[in-house]
Amino acid sequence: MKKADLVLTREWDKTFPKSDKVNHSKVTFINRYGITLAADMYVPKNTDGELPAIAVSGPFGAVKEQCSGLYAQTMAERGFLAVAFDPSFTGESGGEPRYMASPDINTEDFMAAVDFLSLNEKVDPNRIGILGICGWGGMAINAAALDIRVKATVASTMYDMTRVNANGYFDSEDSEEARYAKKEAMCSQRLDDLRNGEYKLGGGVVETVTEDMPFFVKDYYSYYKTERGYHPRSLNSNGGWNVIGCESFMNQPILKYSNEIRSAVLLIHGEMAHSCYFSKDAYANMIKDSKYADNKELMIIPGAVHTDLYDGGENNAIPFDKLESFYKEYLK
Repeated sequence: MKKADLVLTREWDKTFPKSDKVNHSKVTFINRYGITLAADMYVPKNTDGELPAIAVSGPFGAVKEQCSGLYAQTMAERGFLAVAFDPSFTGESGGEPRYMASPDINTEDFMAAVDFLSLNEKVDPNRIGILGICGWGGMAINAAALDIRVKATVASTMYDMTRVNANGYFDSEDSEEARYAKKEAMCSQRLDDLRNGEYKLGGGVVETVTEDMPFFVKDYYSYYKTERGYHPRSLNSNGGWNVIGCESFMNQPILKYSNEIRSAVLLIHGEMAHSCYFSKDAYANMIKDSKYADNKELMIIPGAVHTDLYDGGENNAIPFDKLESFYKEYLK
């Protein structure tokens, strides 16, 4: 297996300050589709022996220089080796064409990160966890359903990307007619892209907000389009995914067998987040008729909105103490 050569930024270009408690380096690894993924590795200073490790990715349309890097660096400060990676087709990772998404390939990205950690001499291969934010929370749960090497999974402010693509927000488009109209538009767009010789971008977060816009649009703007979270490689901060980038999510539900996950899973969501129903329903489905419900947990953060769990918001909403205790319990 040959890794593709990637151009990796060496200077610190994150949306969060660099910690003096960890060592940071750039690493790459390859998934089973031959795509080379780029990652930032954070290792706690002054440690000996094999460490418990966590692979982090998300949100959907973000890059590792944003939320996932903050989570990874903070967990490294607390004693874990952590990698934050860009999924296939995005950020500094490989994969052509750019700005495509796949429920299969992106789940594989998490599993490839577990491969990388399992073979790293600094890591105890029996103490590996994963952490997915927003749309990658659903991917993390799907990976946990497939990969028995994963001993603990956290999904933070989770989106089920298959559900929202197939049914719309709040299941407002959950009908055969609505799905047919979407598929009709996608199939037409495919031909337009081929005729034009390029993929049309769907657009990222809006450039300006108005009073009549839904709160969650304003919430995303406050993160992706301001100094708080803007990054030049982030799809959400700029042109967004290809219009057809998420087409296959409409017909491939990723959480089908979540109630067969034997390892520990923690779902965290803000009480006031527009997306909270994803985690509530995912948790309910995960424990329904499950023999492995005792190590599953849903944690609701009072008053928090969706992006508060990206960077903490104004009230440091990310429960890092809980994350630390959860991983220490199940990666012991």
